[in-house]
Amino acid sequence: MDVLKRIEKIIKNFTEKSIHIAIAESCTGGYISNMITNVSGASNIFERGIVCYSNRAKIDSVNVNPKTIVEYGAVSKEVVKQLANNIRVLSNVDIGIGISGIAGPTGGTPEKPVGLVFIGFSTEKETIVKKYRFETERITFKQNVLEKVIQFLENLNL
Repeated sequence: MDVLKRIEKIIKNFTEKSIHIAIAESCTGGYISNMITNVSGASNIFERGIVCYSNRAKIDSVNVNPKTIVEYGAVSKEVVKQLANNIRVLSNVDIGIGISGIAGPTGGTPEKPVGLVFIGFSTEKETIVKKYRFETERITFKQNVLEKVIQFLENLNL
């Protein structure tokens, strides 16, 4: 099914259940927020999307603890857990999504290779972080991250 049709179904489902979301995205640069807001009715469920590309933006805009960035790096389960949880709390929404990764083609290391991405999902009940690696060019990388976000939202039981 077409990506926009899938997002449309999510919007319809979340509107019926009064579920609201907010996103803090780094490596995707606003792509996820953009794709959601390309669909009519997004304003019923989408509170905000923050592009926190730099470490400073993660700290200033989403209250990520600077010590966590120093200890684990911006691309880490620990930072993404804070991104997802903090954007949910700051936005007063049901679901917070946090994303940080290395889209490439530069910037990777042996420990954190190009294509690595962490995607976090936070609800009042729990915050989970999933780790993926998409070895592809930047646009497809972003599309792959969107696919994982859509899959999560489609399968969410709230």
